Amino acid sequence: MPTQNQIKNLSAKLKEYRKRYMKKQYNDLDESATRLMVNSLLTDVFGYIELDEIKTEYRIRGEYADYVIQLARKKHFVVEVKSIQLDLSDKHLRQSVNYAANEGIDWIILTNGKQIELYKVLFEKPINSRKIFDFDISNKDDFKKMSEFLVYLTKKSVEKNELSNFWTRFEALEPIQLSKNLYDTHVIKFLKKVLKKKTDLSFSEEDILDSIYKIITTKIESNKPKTPTNTLGKKKEKQNTSDNTEYAVREIAPN
Repeated sequence: MPTQNQIKNLSAKLKEYRKRYMKKQYNDLDESATRLMVNSLLTDVFGYIELDEIKTEYRIRGEYADYVIQLARKKHFVVEVKSIQLDLSDKHLRQSVNYAANEGIDWIILTNGKQIELYKVLFEKPINSRKIFDFDISNKDDFKKMSEFLVYLTKKSVEKNELSNFWTRFEALEPIQLSKNLYDTHVIKFLKKVLKKKTDLSFSEEDILDSIYKIITTKIESNKPKTPTNTLGKKKEKQNTSDNTEYAVREIAPN
C-alpha cells in the first residue's frame, strides 16, 4: 500500500497542476495543446521521465497510441489523450483497448487533461476492460479524495508493484467474486448455527443455499452497519502475549 507520505506528496503536486491548468482560458484547447498539459501530468505529477519512460506516438500495428509508459522494458500503460473540450467516451476507450490488447499492456489511462480514467484490460475472449476509477481534477469533491487513488499511477507505486496489488484487492472485493464465497461450506454451517440459535429449528443446506441465491439476485433495501455484527454473541477472552506484558483479545465461538 502507498504510504501517507506518497499520498501527501502527490496531493501537493496535483494542487500545483490544478492551479496551473484548470483555468477558463484553457477550456478550449485542442488535442495537441492538451497534450502539453498531459506531459506535465505524467512527468511533474506522476514522476515519469520524458523520452526514457514516456514513449510518444507509439506505433502499434500500423496505428499510433498517444503515449505508452514503459519501465525497465515493461510496458505498463497506454495513455490516450483527447482535447480538454471533449468528454471522454466509450469510443475513445475502444480505441485504447485495441492498442493495449495488441501490445499486451494491462492498463489504460484515458484523459483530457482534466478528467482521468483508469481501466484494466481483461485478456479474455473477447478482450474486455474494467473501469477502476475516474476523477475530474476541476471538481472540488473529486479533488479531496483523488490522491488516494491516483497515487497508484505514479512511477513509485508501479515500481513497488502497488498498482498490481491494488488490482488484486479490487478484483477480490468485486461483488461477483465475493458472492461466490457465500456458498462455501463454512458459511453454510455458520448460517445454520445462527438460524438454529434464533429459531430453535433446523435448516437444511438446500434451504440456506436457496436463500443465499435470493440475496445475491434480489435487490434488498438495507443499511450497511458501521461495524460487523456479533450475530452469535461470541465471548471475548484475554490471552497473554509472548512477552506477558500486553493482552490480545481472542473471540471464542460457543460449542
